[in-house]
Amino acid sequence: MKEIIIIGAGLGGLSAACRLARSGFDVTVLEKNEIVGGKVNSIHSDGYKFDTGASLITMKHVFEDLFEFCERDINDYLDFVQLEPICRYFWSDGTEFDASDDLDKTISEIKKLEPNDVETFNKYLADSKQKYEIAERTFLAKSLNELPSLLRPSYLPDLLKISTLNTLDKHNKKFFKSEKLQQLFNRFATYNGSSPYKTPATFALIPFVEFGLGAWYAKGGIYQIPKALEKLAKEFGANFYYETEVEKIIIENGKTKGVRLKSGEMLTSDVVVTNTDAIETYRNLIDKEKRRIYTDKKLEKIEPSCGGFVLLLGTNKKFDQLAHHNIFFSDDYAAEFKSLFETKTPAENPTIYICATSRTDDTQAPQNSENLFILINAPYTSDAVNWQEIKEDYANKVIDKLEDSGLKDLRDSIEFQHIITPEDFETKYRANKGSIYGVSSNGIFSAFMRVPNMAKDIENLYFVGGTTHPGGGMPLVLLSGKMACDLILNKQN
Repeated sequence: MKEIIIIGAGLGGLSAACRLARSGFDVTVLEKNEIVGGKVNSIHSDGYKFDTGASLITMKHVFEDLFEFCERDINDYLDFVQLEPICRYFWSDGTEFDASDDLDKTISEIKKLEPNDVETFNKYLADSKQKYEIAERTFLAKSLNELPSLLRPSYLPDLLKISTLNTLDKHNKKFFKSEKLQQLFNRFATYNGSSPYKTPATFALIPFVEFGLGAWYAKGGIYQIPKALEKLAKEFGANFYYETEVEKIIIENGKTKGVRLKSGEMLTSDVVVTNTDAIETYRNLIDKEKRRIYTDKKLEKIEPSCGGFVLLLGTNKKFDQLAHHNIFFSDDYAAEFKSLFETKTPAENPTIYICATSRTDDTQAPQNSENLFILINAPYTSDAVNWQEIKEDYANKVIDKLEDSGLKDLRDSIEFQHIITPEDFETKYRANKGSIYGVSSNGIFSAFMRVPNMAKDIENLYFVGGTTHPGGGMPLVLLSGKMACDLILNKQN
């Protein structure tokens, strides 16, 4: 039985652990923190429960496929609740918009903004569906290591349909007259931590994922997902070691031989799968002379996604204008992304995302109270920002904006407050420059810039997680675990 070490118990590592253990490998998972989950984590205090990472479940079939592979019923592990509406959008002029996978409801909302955009919305969604279906059978089905097979003539028509030289912003402006709808659909670039003014219109496939396939919540909190995968992997014999930090991946004659821990202990294995940030893995866990392709110079050229500024608020009152997911848009979206990716400073007037799971699940907050997970896109870490110096002031700025946006007496209702900055993501989860979605997609060829699932320069080294193919977000990270497992299995045959 081949021995496999997995570094990190984020969703990518857990996905790989489940599949590899189910396939008969001897799997050992090494996690530097005290619990599994990586960025998908949780904080509890005084009856308030918060998920501190991903908050939206889409592409539910990807989760189901993992359990089917392991011959288990997902319903025995997780209770998914479909959300209605999917998200509520707010603008400073008082406009509100409820997005729903019930298209009649969404079309009714569009009519209020711009009646002429109803027809174009139907065309937009049809285009989005086509892009998604092409991606699902090409880029979401194969690793970058199998890229040559995607370039065969039979795939050419598909690739031409999904490829584009337009940015997402230009694409959206072609379809919608309403500036509010343009902004709403531009927002989907942030699902992979990118700018709609730079990311290609290929990512117009994301709206179909929500409007066409729906959105869910895991009863008890999103953190139930990594807990369920940990349980599943253990059922097939995977061994987990917590508070166990890897210092170096051991490489001899171009092949991995195991890892050295911070404690100095050496662990041998036939294969190493790393769920740590791929950029950080090459930079810190592999000696320079052992990495021919990913030199420090090349790693520095790979742009991280944006980071995140997280504000957790437990409030002793409810805010009935909120849905489960909410967006309070800024008045100048272009200026916001210029701050994030050009000056690399926090936006003065940021778009604010709020997830209030207490709207769906009354176990998440005390009675008549609210648990508000507030996320603001933030620049990845650089010398331009000292988060320790500004985080309290920035939190106050966010609270002020929310009070101005209708959350009356928010500040006076706060019983619990906790701040997480990009620097925290960088330190606790080894996220490259505090990025929360891995690598940005700010460029036509950005999808091909990701570190592939199987290392090209080091034998028996594999990558899973948001910085490798196919990208960030829970379903894609789970797919990275599938791709790594498939590559390992194929190599054995």
